[in-house]
Amino acid sequence: MLYRILKIILHPILTVLFRPRVEGLEHVPPRGGAILASNHLSFSDSIFLPLILQRRLTFPAKMEYFTGTGLKGRLVAGFFKGVGQIPIDRSGGKASWAALEAGLSILRQGELFGIYPEGTRSPDGRLHRGKTGMARLALMAGVPIVPVAMIDTDKAQPTGQVIPTITQIGIRIGAPMDYSRFAGQEEDHEVLRMITDEVMAALQQLSGQEYVDEYAADRKQAIAERAERMMAAAKAQAEAAAARARAEAAAATARAREEAAAAAARARAQADEYAERARVEYAAALERATEATTRARGEYTARTERLQAQMAEVTERTRVQADGAFTRARAQATGATAKAFASAAEGAAAAETWLKQARDDSAARAEELATRADAKGAREDLDVPAVASVEPVVDLEDGTPVPDSQDPQESQDPQHPLDQGELPASGPDEGR
Repeated sequence: MLYRILKIILHPILTVLFRPRVEGLEHVPPRGGAILASNHLSFSDSIFLPLILQRRLTFPAKMEYFTGTGLKGRLVAGFFKGVGQIPIDRSGGKASWAALEAGLSILRQGELFGIYPEGTRSPDGRLHRGKTGMARLALMAGVPIVPVAMIDTDKAQPTGQVIPTITQIGIRIGAPMDYSRFAGQEEDHEVLRMITDEVMAALQQLSGQEYVDEYAADRKQAIAERAERMMAAAKAQAEAAAARARAEAAAATARAREEAAAAAARARAQADEYAERARVEYAAALERATEATTRARGEYTARTERLQAQMAEVTERTRVQADGAFTRARAQATGATAKAFASAAEGAAAAETWLKQARDDSAARAEELATRADAKGAREDLDVPAVASVEPVVDLEDGTPVPDSQDPQESQDPQHPLDQGELPASGPDEGR
């Protein structure tokens, strides 16, 4: 049931994706038992070949597909059981004979049984020597052998690749090969080998593969042994290389230590030399600095002394100049004072002379006025008061006598010298 369901589901999908080229499909018997002997390039051979056939095809599958553990192992076992595959123990002897009996039962039921004469997938893409179990099974069941060549399935799904690569594959089916004439000779090894070799020759012509007269299992074992030898040789080489590397590393480490020690010694010697040189240079620099300091101190002292001498000289010169200036100023002040005193004395003498003359003039004027008053009073019969003999009032600002206010008309006498603005000859201006 599962076989039909998977075929219905997978047939259109795989036909579209891989576009299989099928040749000789008419050579498959429409009824009755037959062995379809195919070359074996890929795991997908057991999927593509049943899909193109109208009849059910049963393949033997290695025992490992049915004994897997875990989720993946159970799924694979369920798949192979569902599609009607039968487990085969490839260890040989009685175990292999049990698989042949299962195939014989299928053939005697009139069904198709697929078999890979090489016994396993080709390890190198070439066609290897076939095993005689196929011939024995054909003679025991009395069925023809139909050669089938799978082409490019190893490109679609190489060994070890889980997800197939989308590429076109081919299937070529040859004409059935009838060996009924050898009925009853299924124990004759020469007959079995002859039949097997003929079938392998037909497969070689259909597939175009290079034929190798060597069992694929032996080839795989040889490859595995060679791989093991190569792995062992590589491991030995790796170990030898590792040993050499360790030895070289140890030698390099020793050399590095020696070089490091020598470099450290050289560095210490150079450091001591540099330190001694630095000490010498420091002592010389310190001596030079001391000398420079002494010179600088001497120069500073000399410069200070020169500055002090210059300051003393300038101070003395300034003091002398100041004394001279003060002496000149004092002399000038004394002269000016003397001149001022002389001028004041002259002014005082002139003022005294002028004042005396003013008194005299005032007395004469008073007398004259009194005389005139007497004469005028006599004429007018007026009572004229006696004129006191008083000193004329003199303006202190300019020394001019103030006229008598009682006789303003007489004060305007043009003949009076004061009215004419005349001053005595010995007035204040004379002494100036």
